[in-house]
This record gives sequence, structure tokens and C-alpha cells, in this order.
Amino acid sequence: MLGMCRGRRKFLAFSFALLFIPALTWLYLSVGSFQVRPLPLSPLDPQSSPLVGGAGERKALELRVREVEEENRALRRELSQPPRSPSRPHNTYNHGNHSQTYTNPDTTKHSEAQRSVAGGNNSDCVQQPVVDKCETIHVAIVCAGYNASRDVVTLVKSVLFHRRNPLHFHFITDSIAQRILSSLFNTWMVPAVHVDFYDADELKSEVSWIPNKHYSGIYGLMKLVLTKTLPIKLQRVIVLDTDITFATDIAELWAVFHKFKGQQVLGLVENQSDWYLGNLWKNHRPWPALGRGFNTGVILLLLDRLRKLRWEQMWRLTAERELMSMLSTSLADQDIFNAVIKQNPFLVHQLPCFWNVQLSDHTRSEKCYKDVSDLKVIHWNSPKKLHVKNKHVEFFRNLYLTFLEYDGNLLRRELFGCPSEADHNSENLQKTLSELDEDDPCYEFRRERFTVHRTHLYFLHYEYQSSADNSDVTLVAQLSMDRLQMLEAICKHWEGPISLALYLSDAEAQQFLRYAQGSEVLMSRGNVGYHIVYKEGQFYPVNLLRNVAMKQVNTPYMFLSDIDFLPMYGLYEYLRKSVVQLDMASTKKALVIPAFETLRYRLSFPKSKAELLSQLDMGTLFTFRYHVWMKGHAPTNFAKWRTATTPYRVQWEADFEPYVMVRRDSPEYDRRFVGFGWNKVAHIMELDAQEYEFVVLPNAYMIHMPHAPSFDITKFRSNEQYRVCLKTLKEEFQQNMSRRYGFAALKYMTAENNS
Repeated sequence: MLGMCRGRRKFLAFSFALLFIPALTWLYLSVGSFQVRPLPLSPLDPQSSPLVGGAGERKALELRVREVEEENRALRRELSQPPRSPSRPHNTYNHGNHSQTYTNPDTTKHSEAQRSVAGGNNSDCVQQPVVDKCETIHVAIVCAGYNASRDVVTLVKSVLFHRRNPLHFHFITDSIAQRILSSLFNTWMVPAVHVDFYDADELKSEVSWIPNKHYSGIYGLMKLVLTKTLPIKLQRVIVLDTDITFATDIAELWAVFHKFKGQQVLGLVENQSDWYLGNLWKNHRPWPALGRGFNTGVILLLLDRLRKLRWEQMWRLTAERELMSMLSTSLADQDIFNAVIKQNPFLVHQLPCFWNVQLSDHTRSEKCYKDVSDLKVIHWNSPKKLHVKNKHVEFFRNLYLTFLEYDGNLLRRELFGCPSEADHNSENLQKTLSELDEDDPCYEFRRERFTVHRTHLYFLHYEYQSSADNSDVTLVAQLSMDRLQMLEAICKHWEGPISLALYLSDAEAQQFLRYAQGSEVLMSRGNVGYHIVYKEGQFYPVNLLRNVAMKQVNTPYMFLSDIDFLPMYGLYEYLRKSVVQLDMASTKKALVIPAFETLRYRLSFPKSKAELLSQLDMGTLFTFRYHVWMKGHAPTNFAKWRTATTPYRVQWEADFEPYVMVRRDSPEYDRRFVGFGWNKVAHIMELDAQEYEFVVLPNAYMIHMPHAPSFDITKFRSNEQYRVCLKTLKEEFQQNMSRRYGFAALKYMTAENNS
């Protein structure tokens, strides 16, 4: 079939050349007797000044004849070549039962010439355009704040799920979104994905003069300045809102660039509501638009052509003129884009509506399609988002939820056959892993130390005002889904800032989000930072989680706790006072908070030290782990604490693992210890090696609340190999300590042998 198509194309092309050239030559010789007028071009076209008089028309026709002759010679050379099988690699993208191929836009002029020669009625012989297998697709997204940073991840997942090409994301962000997204992509480590950030704060002055009523605020106007913001060498880009979900390969959309003709520089889908028709309610007066107007949730931008057309000047003049009567924008950049298009309709290439199915209020998107399976891009462009009214909303919601809860680790797949830039972090990781002995019985433990866990910082909105006296303290803890019920209780006991690392799957992260948003206690607290570390591997990375939470502390001091402990009421203020009294700023101290426990799920929490001592005497409370692991907290000297009224110093002993408050610059936890066992012991040993002084606070306490045993402690108790590997890791850690701290570290090895 392919051979027949090629043969017919060549025959038609050759016949066309034989018939066309003599006729054109005759026209050229007799041109003096005709008055041929050039077609008018747009006033913005640099070629729109016609040559005056018959001489100018004659010269233009001479140029056209020479162009046709050159095309004819090229066609003859092609026809003289033997048939060849295509050597260019192709990508086929399946959507439903339809198989389509797309080409690199740079090759489309030649292919369009072939189609025009072969004739347009025989579609079976027309090769569909394809995007080159290794061509990089550029995507620009404006994203600011905590919520948008969370929402954009679903969009990115949907793009990564379908993509077959390298991607380059250009994020225009505020400082919050950049911090979150840079950490996310650095730990995601998706092959063939490049990310750049552009400071939105530097662009605010470009659009801040525009009064805007849209809920997105000033960031809703940032798309107007992309020609100025993005690199000058970048010629084209797909611009997306954060509330977009892809149901197909983004390469299909990228291929639409080749359909732009003349001075078309903007690819947009028609607005699917009656907003710009001005009939939604009485006295409704929208900005000017061409017909129904266009929606800017999905835009194809030809940046190089826009710059040549002086886009910056064009939209500014239009905005200034319209604001004289409109006073403000209602739909941010969309109003200004439409006003420009109203004046210059030739700028826009209208995209098929399935590239931006808009689920907004007053939507008419249902008239856009017959079958929901044919849709390619879903746009949740209503403040109601998933609660918008549409007869197919369940289908759209399920598509969105699929990507919302999809395991992002599965998107780390390679793009085979495409050269990619060297990722030094990935290369170093692979080199380190290759040096591990896979036959080592403790290989999985060792490997876990180097596993890179995808991390989403500040999953929820966070606000913190630093104190002027530099004595503020952040509670640091980590948890998994089975400890979620402790969050409200801790927030009631600790009014200061909190930094939490949560070890969750993508689906569990959404469950946590719903839980938090449904809790009045949690929603009333803006000073709690929730940092999601996504599940990967077979061990609970307890010390990695602690380190993640510690790195996000922005107070001078941190209280290193665990999620199953409730601090005493008022501990936050007590620790802040202790900072000043014990001169924590200029000395290396670790303030010990004595730990107790109860076996009762319902406890009348002691409101004072006297009440706690009473419950100790009655057997309602116990010193922590006194019956299973006394060495862990014995050096705290609980007998002395009962009567102490002033802070007292204690010495390090083997297996000591108290809960402490330290300065923010204290050492991190050692990542080799995962699951159960020695994770805190090693950290306290490190503090002692760095000459921290352990000081017990006489009026502080915390209480461990009962819960079911963790999966890791069960493995420790039931698996002998687990215990053997933990012992091996302990010995290696002690050897590392002796190399780092020399003779002073020998006491740790002798203490262990004597214990």
C-alpha cells in the first residue's frame, strides 16, 4: 500500500510539473497585458507594502517563476532516486481505537508541498505528520503558593504518564513554589526531564499596574510576559494552567504547531461558556472578544514570531485602552489576550475543542464532543474544581483522581534511544549502588541508605512569624499513616511551630489531605509544616524522615521528638525560657526532656510535675521502656529528677537515647539505620562525640501513648537476619566514629563491649 501511494504521488507530481511550467511561462511572457494585484496582507506583516505599478508586479511574478522552477528541479531530483524505506524513527500514539503519527514541525513545509502536489482527496496516501522521537517538548507553567504547587503535580503526572519525548518544564514561580518544586524534581529524578525556574517576583512590576479581580491574583497575569521571561533562543512553548489533566501524549499537541499559517502565533481553544457574549446576567459587561472568545488554560505560543510582532507593546497598548472603560480584568490574562485577538484576528490559530475541555461554571463543553473517550485535555477552570456540574463529571473526576493517586515512582522510566544530558546525581547514585555487593545478606539495608525518596515539602499551607528574641523552638517528628490520629493531640499540647515528615504513598497523601482539611484543629494551625516523603523500598526510613523534617526547621532551636509522644502542656514556652537561662546560643547543649509512658489508651494527662509524680506512684505512668529497655533512658536519672528544681548534667552511657532540644545546626541522623533499632542511639552518640553537654530539665516531661506495634519492630523481633544486620551496621558506625573522632571515640566501642 505504501509503495502504491508513493508511485501515485510521483506520477501526479511529474504530471503536474509538465503541465504547470509551460502555462506559467506563457503567463510570464504575456504579463504586460494583465493587471495582477497582490493579495492584501495584515498591516503588521513586514511584507505588506506592495510594489507600485506594473513593473513591481512583473518583478514579483519573475521571482515566483524562479521559485517554482527551483521546486521543479528539486522534485525531478527526488523522482530520479530509487524508492527508499523510511529511516526516520516514528512514534505512534494510540488513543482509543485510533492510531496517529505526528512529525517535527520543521519538516512540515516539505511534506505539505508533497501533499499539495499529490492532491488532497486521497487521504490514504497522505502521511500524517510526526514529532521526532527525541525532540524536546517545552512546557511553561505559572505556579505560586502552596496549593498551586500541590495541584501542579497532578498535571505533571498526567503529562509524564503519556509522554514519549524529552520534556523541559519552565516554571514561573514565587519563592515558595520554587522551593517546593525544585526539591520535588531533584528527588523525583525522572529521566529526560529538565526543569528551569523563573522568579515571578521580578516580573510583578510588569503586570502589577493592571487591576485584576480574578482569584489567581497577580500571578494570573504572568502569561502575558512569557516572551520576555523565557530564554530568547526558545522558539515555541506550550503554556498550561495548573488545573489541567492530560488524557493523551502531549506530543500530539506539540505537533499542532506545524498547522500554524501566515502570522498565526497563538494556538487557543474557543471559550466554552457564554462569558464573552455578555448575556449571563443583567448588566454583564465582559472584555471585547472575537465571538465567544478564547480560553487561555492551554496556549501554543510561537515566541520568536511574537517577539518580532512586538507582543509586549501590542498587549500593553490594548490593555491600557480597554482599562479606560473596563477599569479591571475579571479573567486576568484571558481578558487581555482576547482583546488583542479582537483587534488582530489573524494572530490566532483555533485549536479543536478537545485540547481544552473546560469544566467551568456555565460551561457548554458538552457540545464540544460526542464521546468522552475522544477528549485529550481536561481543564478544571472553575473555583469549584471537582464539584463542577457536568453530566460526565464522574468520568472526568475519575481520570483526575487516577493521576492524583498514581505512584509517581512508576514514572521514572527511561526514554530509550534518545541521548540525554548527563545527570550527575543519578550517575553518582548508580555508581554507588554498583559498588555494593548484591550477595551481601545485608544488601537491602545498605541500599536503603542511598535510596532517593521523592519528597514534597510543605504539602499544606504554612505560615510562621519568627520571634524577635531568637529563642523559638520547633517540634520535629515523623510518622506514617497509622499514626495520623496523633496529630490533633500534639497540636493541642504544643502551640509552637512543628515540622513533620510523613511517609506515605501517593494515595495515602490524598487521604491525609482530606483528613487535614476536615480537621478544625489542624486547619486552625498555620505553623505546622507537613513534608511528604513518598514510599519506596521495604524499610521505614526513620532517620531520613527525621532529617527531612529537621532541614525545614526555620527556628534557632528544635525539639527532636517522636509522633507517639505528647509533650506536657506549656513545654513550648518552658523550652524557650530555658534557651535564655542556659545560654544555648553560645554553648553546645542538648536539653533532655524526661520521657514517661502509659499503658492506658484513656489517660488524664498530668498538668503538672506533682500530678505526674502522683500517677507514677499509683502505677498509671512509668518511666519510658523501664520494663524492656532500661538502658535507653536510665542515664536521665529519674530518681534525681523527682526532687530536682534546677537543671542538672548527666553523662553519656551506652545505648542512651533521650529526647532532646538542640540548636538547629546540630548533626543529622545517620541514614544507615532504618526501621527499628539504634536510630536515635547513634545520633546521641554523635552529639556526645561533638562535645554536646546533656542537661536534664527538672520541670519538663513527655508521655508516650500506647499503640499497636509497628511493622518494623515486628520484623526485628521475628527475623534473626534483621538483628544480625543491625549488629553489623552498629559495628560499622562505631568504626566510622573512630575514624572521624580519633582516640576520643574509643569509649563508644569499649562501652558497647561492657554493656
